Amino acid sequence: MTVNTQTRTNEDMEPLTPIYTADLFSPLHAELIGLLRGLDERDWMRQTLAISWRIRDVVAHLLDGDLRKLAGGRDGHRVRTASSFTDIVDLINEQNASGVAYATRLSPRVMTDLLEITGRWVSEYVATLSPHATAGVAVAWAGEDLSENWMDTGREYTERWHHQMQIREAVGADGLFQRPWFYPVLDLSVRAFRRSYTDVPAATGTAVVFEVEAEGDNVWSVIREVRGWSVVRGRAPGAAASLRADADTAWKLLYNALAVEAARARVAIRGDSRLAEPMLGTRSVMV
Repeated sequence: MTVNTQTRTNEDMEPLTPIYTADLFSPLHAELIGLLRGLDERDWMRQTLAISWRIRDVVAHLLDGDLRKLAGGRDGHRVRTASSFTDIVDLINEQNASGVAYATRLSPRVMTDLLEITGRWVSEYVATLSPHATAGVAVAWAGEDLSENWMDTGREYTERWHHQMQIREAVGADGLFQRPWFYPVLDLSVRAFRRSYTDVPAATGTAVVFEVEAEGDNVWSVIREVRGWSVVRGRAPGAAASLRADADTAWKLLYNALAVEAARARVAIRGDSRLAEPMLGTRSVMV
């Protein structure tokens, strides 16, 4: 894993660079399987932050996601494609619903046993990908029409991380906020800001800072440039606005587990609130 963890001064900024997460899949998967093996029958029926999904439904979704990743990515099996953002969201929702529905006939033990195998296969598969080759799927929530494998693999990592967090939240288990787990999630997720700010008017040079209270340095800035908005690491000097959130608020906001009004009450916004508002609506998932 390549993660920049050195401390920067307030005025240091650097462009976003690739962040490699393939070697995190196996240990993250081990955390999940260990968690699931410790749950009882009642736990599997607990409601999660994923609205209508119980823990068993989240696990079913992860299993279905593994199978689709292997079939579509590793094996090149394509059933249906979509082009527009709305069509992609509709397709994903349809696939998610059918995958969860199928798993109603599976027991928790069967799902866990199968997930243990498919998770290992996916971990092995992503490790074989050339990081800078073109991915088969673009990361649309980041505003990309074409993505490299490191970004698509990163998207898959954030998917597995935040669904495991939903399970952990439901059973009161400790969250995975240690820097090796959480920093890659944040550094990948903030790339969704560029899409969120596309239509926000501002003078060239205007900057908005996003900061998360977590282990290490977790500060990014969204800056208006001549050709549009960009996201960089670090704190832009003289920013017109800033948004600061604790770790729990940040991940729930970015992963559609916290409504805008609820998030607004939990974050600290300074400066021009109009410029910070798009951050409250940013989602690093397809919704």
